[in-house]
Amino acid sequence: MSKLNIGIILGSTRQGRLSPQVGEWVKIIADQRGDANYEIIDIADYKLPLLGEEDATEQATAWNTKLASLDGFVFIVQEYNHSISASLKNALDYAREAWNNKAAGIVSYGSVGGARAAEHLRGILGELSVADVRVHPALSLFTDFENGTVFKPADLHLVNVNGMLDQVIAWSGALKPLRQN
Repeated sequence: MSKLNIGIILGSTRQGRLSPQVGEWVKIIADQRGDANYEIIDIADYKLPLLGEEDATEQATAWNTKLASLDGFVFIVQEYNHSISASLKNALDYAREAWNNKAAGIVSYGSVGGARAAEHLRGILGELSVADVRVHPALSLFTDFENGTVFKPADLHLVNVNGMLDQVIAWSGALKPLRQN
């Protein structure tokens, strides 16, 4: 059986964002496992305007094509005002079927580990028929980021990232037959 394709989605487009550091860390851990093809997907690269405000056929087509090529996801989610970023919500809304019957893990960060954003994302993913996994690495802005800008995760997070990836791979594989109909 061929390896699954898992997208590590950076959930922010904000200048000075920390998600690229977190995403690279997750990808390094994931690549060492050798159990899937992992790729960072930066929503900023797709230049999605606010949904419905202008013709975005080209951007939406590129976004949906990329999502359709993936078997599962790891969302890198930062907490903004107790929720996910507007850019991530917008990107989620630009697709429907491309999300369906896939699995997702969440790595969040914020003042309380990004837990509130992760819980909001879980509700949205359910509506998109994405099965979110239980293991959830939650990173603190106070202990996992030096001066709030340089990502220096505590070693204990490695266990949670690998546990989350175990579940994403298992669920993505189990859901694959549903996507082949």
